[in-house]
Amino acid sequence: MIVSHPDRTTHKPDVEVVICSTQTARRLAAQHEIILDQADGLDWETLCKCDLIYAVPRGELKHRRGNVSLNRRRQLVQTIIAAHGWAQVLAG
Repeated sequence: MIVSHPDRTTHKPDVEVVICSTQTARRLAAQHEIILDQADGLDWETLCKCDLIYAVPRGELKHRRGNVSLNRRRQLVQTIIAAHGWAQVLAG
C-alpha cells in the first residue's frame, strides 16, 4: 500500500509503501498491523504491516487494487505512528 504524499507519487521515481499480504487474513491484526478489506477495494481481508516502510520504484507498482477510506487512513496513520514509537515524540 502506498503511503507517500500524493506529490511524491506523481513527481518522484520512488514511493513509500507498507507491505500487505497477498493471502486472506486468518488472524487478528497485531499491534503493528492493520486489516484492509472490501471497503478498501480489496477482494478479501488483508493484513498490512505498518512497522516497516519501504521505498520502491514507482514503476514497479503495477496493479491498483483499491482506495483506503478516510477513516481507515486515520487508523493506518495511527498504527504507523504507534509501530514506530513516534507517539512519545509527538506527546513531547
